Amino acid sequence: MKLFEDKIFLKSMLAIALPIALQNLITSSVNMVDTLMISSLGQTSIAAVGMANQFFFFYILITFGINSGSSIFIAQYWGKDDIPSIRKVLGLAVSLSAMVGLVFTVTALLFPQLIMKILIDEPEVIRIGSDYLRIVALSYIPTAVSFAYSVALRTTGKPKIPMKISAISFVTNTAFNYVLIFGKLGLPAMGVKGAALGTVIARFVEIGVTFYAVYYQDGVLSANIKELISWNKDFIKRYLKTTYPVILAEGAWSLGQVMYSIAYAKLGEEATAAVQITNTIQNVFFVLVRGLANACTVMIGSKIGSGDEDKAYEYAKNFMMLSLLLGLALGTIQAATPNLTLKLFSGIDHSLYEVSRKLLIVMGLTFVIRVFGATGIVGVLRGGGDTTFAAILDVGSVWIIGVPLAFIGALLLDMPVYWVYAIVSLEELIKVILIMPRILSKKWIKNIT
Repeated sequence: MKLFEDKIFLKSMLAIALPIALQNLITSSVNMVDTLMISSLGQTSIAAVGMANQFFFFYILITFGINSGSSIFIAQYWGKDDIPSIRKVLGLAVSLSAMVGLVFTVTALLFPQLIMKILIDEPEVIRIGSDYLRIVALSYIPTAVSFAYSVALRTTGKPKIPMKISAISFVTNTAFNYVLIFGKLGLPAMGVKGAALGTVIARFVEIGVTFYAVYYQDGVLSANIKELISWNKDFIKRYLKTTYPVILAEGAWSLGQVMYSIAYAKLGEEATAAVQITNTIQNVFFVLVRGLANACTVMIGSKIGSGDEDKAYEYAKNFMMLSLLLGLALGTIQAATPNLTLKLFSGIDHSLYEVSRKLLIVMGLTFVIRVFGATGIVGVLRGGGDTTFAAILDVGSVWIIGVPLAFIGALLLDMPVYWVYAIVSLEELIKVILIMPRILSKKWIKNIT
């Protein structure tokens, strides 16, 4: 196969993708360890934390949209070796992320019960989730700022630094969760509240280490305040023109995912807990995909920024082929090994185990179309600057196809949660069918700098 003969492409891809994949593996491991610890507290606690984190998921995907948009600019400025502009983009991304974080933090602190009531009807789940939300909300702003620097580091060829920072965060989070959830070292057992406090501590440690790593040496991102906020009206206008479709797309897409969770929650506490457990497992399988998509964004953006559009197109085709092969391989493993992966959650009852097992099989069978779509939209279209088309495709498929199917399956047909998940996956299939003609047309190649 031709792509495996391109040594320069493979070397560049692996240099970016592997550290990002390892960082995502560490992050996913944090979520898995959290879920494993919380699973020992019972099904209700699993459901409560899972639903409370839907609010965080909505927030962090908006932040992801802001920083995905910034990475498009940074990648192209990196291709042009324009350091001052990279610093301005970073400052704008940090400012926007922090402002959004402030809104979500205040909302979660003041209205945790209202948020939980919107998400689920179970009174005990609402009570436990509200307690968790009040505490974990304090981690939102440091998470956003740290994430902005992490994306910028990866995009400017320093993916190992965020990976190491994530490892420190993982150790910190796991240690404090264990101590605070179960009451070790003479401290009281705090249960779900302990999990929230452990997350807050880990996030503040993470942002502290991030600033140290960036400013210890005088690197590309070690800008002073003046450099970070040296935007003018034209710069902000140009930035927002490209990034607002990404921000709106991520916000609307993540809200759609929250609606899926609400639909699943209509099927009961057990279905909610099963989705939380299986999503935790699937996220581990998805780490290589995120690495691939991020490498795609950086490499394509850099080639377009340097004026080599033919190579950008060639890279796009290579990445789509890799995503197909990777999706098939990982999906097959996931569908074939539910009994193995669920052994980690030995404390759950038999009924929850069976629902989770069937859901994992369905997730595995539909995994390849999710991988192909994610690489096409996040990697190729956004990396090429075609953010508006990517936004329309991403958001339209979720809200026109996915969300209606989720509620039809859950409320009208009263399907098991794994069948609801299966029919919702049709939106991913439609997305894949529409992506390839766009990529082959080359209309997605846009030099925005």
